[in-house]
Amino acid sequence: MLDSTFSLLYPNGEETAGEKVRISDDVIHELGLDFLIDLKNSNLSEYFTTDKATIEYRIDTMNDMMENPTIVDTLKSVLKLLNDIIELRHIKSETEVGKNYLYSITEIELYIDIVSRLAKGFSAVRDRVKSSAFKRMTETVIELSESDYYRDLNRQLGELTAKVHEVKSITIGVNLDSEFRPVDAGVVSLNAEQFKSGKVIDKILRMDFKDDDYTCIAPLVPYTRSNTDNAKIAFTNAFNNAMNDIFKSDVRQWRQLVQGYVLSNTDFLLRIMPEIEFLTKALHMLLALKSRGLNLVRPEIADMDANLFCAKGIYNPCVALRVDAPMVKNDIDFDDNAKIYVLTGPNRGGKSVITCAIGQAQALAQLGLPVPADSAVISPVTAIYTHFPSESGDTIEKGRLGEECDRLNKIFDVIDRHSLVLLDESFSSTGSYEASYIASEVLTGFSMIGCRCLFSTHLHELSAQLDEINAKCAAQGGVKIDTLVAGIKGAERSFEITRAKPDGKSYARDIAEKFGLSYDKIMARAKARR
Repeated sequence: MLDSTFSLLYPNGEETAGEKVRISDDVIHELGLDFLIDLKNSNLSEYFTTDKATIEYRIDTMNDMMENPTIVDTLKSVLKLLNDIIELRHIKSETEVGKNYLYSITEIELYIDIVSRLAKGFSAVRDRVKSSAFKRMTETVIELSESDYYRDLNRQLGELTAKVHEVKSITIGVNLDSEFRPVDAGVVSLNAEQFKSGKVIDKILRMDFKDDDYTCIAPLVPYTRSNTDNAKIAFTNAFNNAMNDIFKSDVRQWRQLVQGYVLSNTDFLLRIMPEIEFLTKALHMLLALKSRGLNLVRPEIADMDANLFCAKGIYNPCVALRVDAPMVKNDIDFDDNAKIYVLTGPNRGGKSVITCAIGQAQALAQLGLPVPADSAVISPVTAIYTHFPSESGDTIEKGRLGEECDRLNKIFDVIDRHSLVLLDESFSSTGSYEASYIASEVLTGFSMIGCRCLFSTHLHELSAQLDEINAKCAAQGGVKIDTLVAGIKGAERSFEITRAKPDGKSYARDIAEKFGLSYDKIMARAKARR
């Protein structure tokens, strides 16, 4: 039996202290992570970790799934049966049938089916699994399925369910008083065939005009269309209670078994059900990327104190899955030469795309998954924060700039040097002079804290202030700030990101030229209209 400490996601069975990553649902949504991994039974934020051993454990687990489709098919089929158990327990808890022993038999049937599918699926890959998670699960499930106890359980259940399932109908007897009022009612017999409706049309279709003991004379009132659901439920509960009494002697011996051995196993499987969903949904995303010919790489996890993010050939997986076009890949290095970048470039030049791509790669690594890149060395972070354009209702009361400043102030309250902060077009609600002033103060603060940060902005003037900001921060022990540029070739956007000084004027000239607004073209048209 798999013990209660087993987990597909945690090598020690559960998350340890200090592993948690602060990432809100809003950040998950803004980075498109909920699009990449759409979970129904848990929240994606629960699975982020800072622990290197946990990340390596999960990547090994995922590699086994990618290399052995049988594992995925097995887990998906088991996931459906586990959902059936949850639904069954919900029915039992919400209605009177919860007292019915027969529902316990159904749960045992589901459990045996689960073990059978797990054993069959993992036996097929027994010699191919490499991860400690699936090695342990494979050996345990096979051992369980081959045990004398399990075989005996399966045999006894088969005998009992055969007896239950052979019942196709029951005969109900009702005693009446002198005024034809029912005084007693009960099951008279169990029948191995279904009764006939007794309707004329059915007799004609069967060419059977002779009534017999299995022909209905008149339907019971609760199942006519004119009756309420409450009447039908009351009748069903009465029927279930009667059937429960009939089979009580056969089923009572299972009560202790259901509450003990079987329930402990199904409860364990239900506990890892969210983990199975997470792994299968994540795998779906990874396979979709691979089917488009895109690379995925096992990240090298560096020490947190190194505060590294060095990725070659990084791309945005959300864009890759939504756009049928070749992906532009970029190299990004957060290292001792720069922990903070100011990214400038033309509108729709790829600034937002690469900003999200950095956050996505960091997040996927800390979910224990391969990252969309050709190579990656990544230090875990304790938190990921975004400062993206917001449609918050607070803009009515505070104004858009006030709302932006308020959100950024709250980020400053909680970040440390092990945080990742991503800003996209912050302070675009005010003039460039005021925005550049605020941005320079914010960058100084990030530098002194030492966090990893990308500031994507339209403020080309800000880059001219970086030498002054860096000199001030260096004197106080701050980290270095550098510039990135979203590339443009002629009048066309290349979406390539390079480490260079920006030239805002060249963007303007190229874009103006593309739309016929160069000096020569304007003057030629002006002269033609004189």
